[in-house]
Amino acid sequence: MATKTKVQSIIDENPVAVFSKSYCPYCREAKKLLSDSGAKFYAIELDQVDDGSAIQSTLKDLTGQGTVPNIFIGKQHIGGNSDLQAKKGGDLQTLLKDAGAV
Repeated sequence: MATKTKVQSIIDENPVAVFSKSYCPYCREAKKLLSDSGAKFYAIELDQVDDGSAIQSTLKDLTGQGTVPNIFIGKQHIGGNSDLQAKKGGDLQTLLKDAGAV
């Protein structure tokens, strides 16, 4: 239960939350796009925290997505890197503005 509370807090308290792994190339691409878009985002590297596998399992229960990156903008589940890349441009900027991330 504590892990679910932690995950929900990360999603609720950050305009953009990225659940990531430090070695993942798709995670790097997603974080680069967010940085290039001027977004303020919180990234948690699941391979560098003790409860990373529990967090990833909780995210799978919450979203149905068991892979990283697992991205939330304005508390809304966006999906992974390909979902984020598909929003590049207008849609992404609108989402980021609405979430207060830019």
